[in-house]
Amino acid sequence: MAARSKARKRALDILFASELRSEDPVTALDRAIEAGEGPTNDYTSTLVRGVAEHRTRIDEVLTTYSKGWTLSRMPAVDRNVLRIGVYELLWGDEDVPESVAVSEAMHLVQDLSTDESPTFVNGLLGSIMRDRASLV
Repeated sequence: MAARSKARKRALDILFASELRSEDPVTALDRAIEAGEGPTNDYTSTLVRGVAEHRTRIDEVLTTYSKGWTLSRMPAVDRNVLRIGVYELLWGDEDVPESVAVSEAMHLVQDLSTDESPTFVNGLLGSIMRDRASLV
C-alpha cells in the first residue's frame, strides 16, 4: 500500500473514532501523536486538520450533492471517507490528481463498508469533482 493510501486510511481511523466518541478530530489526532501512536505520515495530519477546518463547508457540499441521503443516514465510514475526498478535491494538495482522490476514496469504502458504497462514493465525488470550481 502506498504511503498516501496508508495516510488516508489512518486519517479515516481518526475521523471515524473521533465521531463515535463525539470528540474533536484534531484533539484525537494530537492525543494519538502525544501518546506515540500518531501517524508516521504527515499527510494524515494534513487530512485530519483539513477536514476539521473545512467541516462545515464539506458537510454543506455533501448534503447538497447526496440526493436522497442525509449525512446521518450514511454509514459512518462512507461519511468520513467522503469528507476526506471532498477535502482533497476542494482544498487538497495540488500534486494529488482529482481522479486519484476519488479512486482512493472508492478503495477505502470497497475494503471497509457496504457493497453499494463504492458506487455511491464514486457518483457523489464525481459530481463534486465536475463542479469543484464553483464550490471552493
